[in-house]
Amino acid sequence: MSIDLSQFHQVFYEESYEGLDAMEQGLLDMDLDAPDSEVINTIFRAAHSIKGGAGTFGFTQVADFTHVVETLLDEVRSGDRAMNPSIMDLLLQSVDCIRSLLQDLQAGGDPDLSTAKDLKAQFEAVLSGESAPATPADGGASEPPATNENADDGKGGGWKIHFAPQEHLLQTGNEPTRMFRQLADLCSNNMTVTCTIEKLPAFTSINPEHCYLAWDIVINTPVDRSEIDEVFEWVIDDAEVVIDALDSEAVSTETEASDTPTESVTMPDTAVDSKQAVEATASPTPTPEPAAPPVTATTTAKETKAKSSTPESSSIRVSIDKVDSLINMVGELVITQSMLGQLGQNFDISRVQRLQEGLAQLEHNTRELQESVMKIRMMPISFVFSRFPRLVRDVSKTLDKKIELVMSGENTELDKTVMEKIGDPMVHLIRNSIDHGIEKPDIRVASGKPETGTVILNAFHQSGNIVIEIKDDGAGLNTDKIMQKAIANGLVPEGTHLAQEQIFDLIFQPGFSTADQVSDLSGRGVGMDVVRRNIAALNGSIEVSSEMGKGSRFVIRLPLTLAILDGQLVRVGEEIFIFPLVSIVESIQMDDRQINNVGGHSDVLQLRDEYVPIVQLNEIFAVKTQNTSLDESIVVVVETDGEKVGVVVDELLGQQQVVIKSLEENYKKVEGISGATILGDGTVALIVDISGLSKMSGTSIKQIDGAAHIAA
Repeated sequence: MSIDLSQFHQVFYEESYEGLDAMEQGLLDMDLDAPDSEVINTIFRAAHSIKGGAGTFGFTQVADFTHVVETLLDEVRSGDRAMNPSIMDLLLQSVDCIRSLLQDLQAGGDPDLSTAKDLKAQFEAVLSGESAPATPADGGASEPPATNENADDGKGGGWKIHFAPQEHLLQTGNEPTRMFRQLADLCSNNMTVTCTIEKLPAFTSINPEHCYLAWDIVINTPVDRSEIDEVFEWVIDDAEVVIDALDSEAVSTETEASDTPTESVTMPDTAVDSKQAVEATASPTPTPEPAAPPVTATTTAKETKAKSSTPESSSIRVSIDKVDSLINMVGELVITQSMLGQLGQNFDISRVQRLQEGLAQLEHNTRELQESVMKIRMMPISFVFSRFPRLVRDVSKTLDKKIELVMSGENTELDKTVMEKIGDPMVHLIRNSIDHGIEKPDIRVASGKPETGTVILNAFHQSGNIVIEIKDDGAGLNTDKIMQKAIANGLVPEGTHLAQEQIFDLIFQPGFSTADQVSDLSGRGVGMDVVRRNIAALNGSIEVSSEMGKGSRFVIRLPLTLAILDGQLVRVGEEIFIFPLVSIVESIQMDDRQINNVGGHSDVLQLRDEYVPIVQLNEIFAVKTQNTSLDESIVVVVETDGEKVGVVVDELLGQQQVVIKSLEENYKKVEGISGATILGDGTVALIVDISGLSKMSGTSIKQIDGAAHIAA
């Protein structure tokens, strides 16, 4: 019986991506002057695991390329080769290459091997000493291997291999036929395989998951011994493997001298699939039936992927504590359900109080269960942050700048869905800070700054949201240059005066760029508008602050989750709206003494020592209401983008958690509305987008020198 290894492909891909991340992080953290041996070992183990897994699953393209990477790492690990910037660059490129190969295979296509071939040639050149950038510890130049044709090159005249697996070998995910296929590739099919079946039990006693066979393999062509060792390295602890050099006369003697029942199989010109090979080796019939047309390994991998096309990032690593908590909550829920079930039997009026208590307990259990489930989806933002050290290193090297990346708050958690969608906007912002913000070293020194610029990446929780800050100590935003570009591009009429915040807002306009030349990094005017659009799609916001010569600061505010929120229900006319509870500052009943009118059209609420613009929800959404006077009206004071707004409503209802449903997916985008939900009575209530509502009203407030300044 052949094990379908395709069921393990997704796990292999995910573990390989984690290994590549570990390799990349280790290389970036490595001190070239004093490399940490444990870091080098971690990098080596990751490459070794990827190579072994790729070989096991038949992904020979990945295994072959990773082999040369592993060989170079092994020399560094053993101290035979010193790590230097050139080798580090080559290893980082190999990480990108392996990731690309895996992504192609995971998508079910044939991987593009052009980059792999070029890099492999570079690795082989380094290993052979032709262009070795490394300097040996003794200071001498590394010598290339001997090229004397008569010298022993480790290939010999052929090999005799005895391979006797333990019974549990198949249960470890290893398949002998895959090893035979690799050997056949090494020797161009010039080999003979003899199967020993002496341990094969009676048919009724066969366990289909056990391996009872052994093989004697004769390779009749020179092959490097290390390549043969590599084929069997993953089964060395689960099998008896004996490899001896073979002379030309020993082949026939060895194959004729065997007294045990055997089955001789000559490998075909092309690789056959696993099922055919297993049947061929296990069959007691001397002459096997003709096999079906063979399928190449590449085609098999592609077909296997097509059969089980699992989406990328389809799983989450969850700590056992979260799982235990979830199980406990389910147990409590089962107990409550049992209690309510007993109450339902022969129910009468005397049991009403117990029923109410049971329903209250059910609500409590459901709430805790929901919170436990939501915690499972929460992941540390370090999964996003981890890509940026490499980004900063590569981009700063391209631009010939010295930049240090400082990260904090990597353990701040947010919903997996939000995290997957925030990565690209952050890439744009960090590249922007490096390209437009941080100056060249000589310019920084001339202006009294250290030659190394700093980009700070920080994440933290605030008022039920996650806040991500991206700061730099660069040149800051040049408002004059932004205005000139905006006028030249027709975004702003000439002679227009804009406040600083409005000028900063121009950088998010489609097609806008202050770059003087188009490059791979900037100048095309795409990026910042995508940043704002993607963040808005997550019901988030972005703020910009900057000071010339001192740097810029971008602040992204996002909800922790896109699935559930705590909401305050309000009534306006006959309609029910929901405000996110985290946005509400307070709710009050106004009187005429607190209301002022500015400019003849904007009403503001004097709330202690500040003025708050008033927004009438019935006017924004054209809802009929009987309450037309602001006197004694109920105002919900909400905060968005650092500003407060008073929203007039008719009545405050209860608070409850609501499940957010997207209007855009089910209907269309509605300004001022972030989604909808279904209430307990089956009616639909709209969830108000506080930031969008403030923009729709066209009113904002700033306090300048203690006076209320209204901009409409």
